[in-house]
Amino acid sequence: MTDPLGQSQVIPYLEGLTKYGYRFTILSCEKPEKYTLHKDEIESLLEKKPIKWVPIKYHKKPAALSTVYDIYQLKKKSKKLHAKEKFDLVHTRAGIPALVGLWMKKKYGIKFINDIREFYSDSRIEGGMWNTDKFLYKKIYLFFKQKEKEEIILSDGIVCLTQAAENIIKYWPEYKNEIPLQVIPCSVDTKLFDPEKIDNSQRIKLKNELKIKDEDFIFCYLGSVGSWYLTDEMMHFFKIISGKIPNAKFLFISPGEHKTIIATANKFGLNENKLIIKKANRNEVPALLSLCRYSVFFIKPCYSKQSSSPTKHGEIMAMGIPVITNSGVGDVDEIVEKYHSGIVLNELNESEFKSIVEVISKGNNFDRNEIRKGAKEFYNLDNAIEKYREIYNQVLA
Repeated sequence: MTDPLGQSQVIPYLEGLTKYGYRFTILSCEKPEKYTLHKDEIESLLEKKPIKWVPIKYHKKPAALSTVYDIYQLKKKSKKLHAKEKFDLVHTRAGIPALVGLWMKKKYGIKFINDIREFYSDSRIEGGMWNTDKFLYKKIYLFFKQKEKEEIILSDGIVCLTQAAENIIKYWPEYKNEIPLQVIPCSVDTKLFDPEKIDNSQRIKLKNELKIKDEDFIFCYLGSVGSWYLTDEMMHFFKIISGKIPNAKFLFISPGEHKTIIATANKFGLNENKLIIKKANRNEVPALLSLCRYSVFFIKPCYSKQSSSPTKHGEIMAMGIPVITNSGVGDVDEIVEKYHSGIVLNELNESEFKSIVEVISKGNNFDRNEIRKGAKEFYNLDNAIEKYREIYNQVLA
């Protein structure tokens, strides 16, 4: 819960569902450094709500063994909590949480909602976390693939983020039509991500802090770098932009890997004075985005990313900012086209980059109000809560 996604994609849904009489216990693994920083913030968010938060320590090392230990800890805590609370339903995301949800379904017979927010085992390979040339990771991959099939068979309800993922899941032999399935894209808090709430004095203060001049043409990237996020390709694109638009600067709103960002810029001969790198908490992001003309994100267009609904996309659109992105990721192509909210590249190569830069350099023809309206329609938090309520009612009927 102390990661940004916990605050944007878990707590708001649960808070909305409590208005329909549901009570929740959140069992989560927390990174020690983030827990120390954000514990009070999460407790404040949940204060006086029928949501209990039970955090346990996340372990990263030694590889694989630490994960086994975390699974043991989650099962142990789940058993203790169920003895006290007598849960009606366990709702988990894919991967390790789903293993625990499956175990609770089999052991206690309680309803199980399988929230497939990514094709987990394939994403570990395609993101470079698991190298199946190594015996250990090959065995881990095969273990999770087998468990994922069992999780589908024993699910009482399934959630996925994209229409593309739904189309894939329905062709899996383990899926049966009688299992309720809801497509619920990552939602955005349009009250927080609202350009009208950013006053000019706040923008001036930020520009002074980041040494941004009035004439600077700001492109931004929001989020982590590495794995599926194509930092090399984005930096190559920025290099070409820099050659065509001399006053362009590139703002990375990123939680870490700042040395990687600088090293990648050097690799492509992009002067470091063109870079602005800022670590920000969730509440600071809207004001930073308000400084930008375009936002760029390139994501590896692989099988597992068909299940992906980038949270950043909804947040950027809610601020009325056009995106420059690539095809082959979830439903992003269709969303950009439907809401006239940016530019989609079919290939990530120099020729394509140059043609897009030519278009950008001639001016921004996007309607910020129309883009924000699209975010409020497609990524609406109330719609997401209502869809979760529907599947909860189906499963618990």
